This record gives sequence, C-alpha cells and structure tokens, in this order.
Amino acid sequence: MFIFDCQNFIVINHFPNHVELTRKDLMVKNIKRYRKDLEKEGSPLAEKDENGRFIHLDFIPLTFMLPADYNLFVEEFRKNPNTTWIMKPCGKARGIGIFLVNKLSQLKKWSRDSKTNNFTPPTSKDTYVISKYIDNPLLIGGKKFDLRLYVLVTSFRPLKCYMYRLGFARFCTVKYNASVNELDNMFVHLTNVSIQKQGEDYNAVHGGKWTVQNMRLFLEGTRGKEVTDKLFDEINWQTVHSLKAVSGNISNDRHCFECYGYDYIVDDNLKPWLIEVNASPSLTSTTSSDRIMKYRLMNDLINIVIPPGQMP
Repeated sequence: MFIFDCQNFIVINHFPNHVELTRKDLMVKNIKRYRKDLEKEGSPLAEKDENGRFIHLDFIPLTFMLPADYNLFVEEFRKNPNTTWIMKPCGKARGIGIFLVNKLSQLKKWSRDSKTNNFTPPTSKDTYVISKYIDNPLLIGGKKFDLRLYVLVTSFRPLKCYMYRLGFARFCTVKYNASVNELDNMFVHLTNVSIQKQGEDYNAVHGGKWTVQNMRLFLEGTRGKEVTDKLFDEINWQTVHSLKAVSGNISNDRHCFECYGYDYIVDDNLKPWLIEVNASPSLTSTTSSDRIMKYRLMNDLINIVIPPGQMP
C-alpha cells in the first residue's frame, strides 16, 4: 500500500509501480519499446549490425511472453530447433516454477490443454516468459554462476541511481553440463541460493558465493584487466539503460526510493546479459561475509536516502 500524499518526513522504500522494472514480462516489454523508440528517433544508440541485432542495446536474451507470443515463439523455435529455452513465471522469485525446454512437445505436455492449437497457461493468473537460454556461460571451476548487484534509485525523473560496489557471484553446486539429459537438474542450471542450498554439495561456510572484488581479481588474472574493466563498464551501461527504459512509466515521487537486486549472467565471451531485476532482494545472510556486506549495504543506503543529521 502506498501513500501518495506524503508528509515531508516520510520516505518509502518502493516506487508505486516498480513492477514496470521488476516483473519479468514488463521489464522485457519496456526495454523492447525503449529500443524501438530510439530507433524511430534515429539515435546512434539503436544502431544495428548486418544481422539486425542491436550493437549497443543487445543485453537481454531473446524473449517471448506466453501465452500472448506463442505463435511467434513457435516460428522462432522452428528456425533453430536445437536451441534450449528457459521458462519463468512472471510474478515469482527464488527460482520457483522455472524449467528448461528444448522441444515443443515439452510445452504441450506442460500446458493444461495440449489438444488445442492455442497455448493455455497453467492458471489464468500466471503468465510466463520464455527466453533463449544462455548455453555458453562463463564457467569457473566448471560451474555456472551469476552476479547479484545492488542498485539504489532515488529518482527516475531525473534519473539518479547508485551502483553498489559490494555485490557477489552465486555459484551452482554441480558442474555445468549442457547435455539434454541434465536439463531437469536445477543444481546445474539455476544459481538461486534458495535452490542450491538444498543440494548435497552446498557449502554452508562460503555459501557458494564470491565477492565481486574477488571475481574481478580472478578475471583480471585469467582474462586481463582491460577486458574485465570492459565487462563491468558494460554492466553499468546496461543498468542505466534498463532504468531509462522504464523511467517514463514509473510513478516518480520524491518520497520514494528503491534498492533493486540486478541479476546478470556472463557468457564465455565476457558479455553480460541482464536476466532480471528484483524489487525486494534478500537481505538475509547465509554466511558471515554475507552479513557484513549486507550490513554495509543498508548503512550506505540509509546515509544516501537520509543524510546524517538531516530529516527525511
């Protein structure tokens, strides 16, 4: 519940319609619209290569909404029948309801009514996104990982955001295997801590996490400083443009701020891909270093939103 006629001393830790960024289908929809608008304006940001791909704004995997885009998805699937796709419910988190598919028959089996030509979702309330799976992730120790980064937004118009430096990488507990026989093994494919901690190989001491600083040091040592700096510069670039893509839709209020949890996957070419944005990133800690990092996050966040010695 949001109070729109706020008194001056009140601050709220969410923007009223943050779902424009944090709901998976709306985020994709807004980024696609943002790119089209820039293209119509003739902006150099919307430049494409010879294959029709955006050069500067290609940072989300090819994605369709189901059931609305089912026919478009089928058309794309048949062009590349050996591609693996990942299905996600739009309104859920912590890896709930996610699965991988590489055959249309798997969708039909999952659908409530496989006898009709029209795709039917499992419930009338749930919509799904289906995205091309990043099947060439950068591996460390043979394991897949993603990056959880924190972004504080205090205003969308004008856009004012802060990227926190102390994020972390979350690792799978089982070595990556792209074999179709492993598509159902979520310990191979999903990095969510809520899933990985249920596995036999989960290490409660380090929680399957590296700090972003350690990740950067590793990449600088194995790939070089220049390409590592480029990777994180691209992450910052993508973050800013994802926020600009929704800035016109968000109900901006000077009493509101929000800390988002950005999830990125890095492929083996050191290209980052924005996977999703979380409105209420977990602030519970699974390790001592996790607790220290999140304590610092909250301390720094509050000092920005409410500077010391000042009223909100």
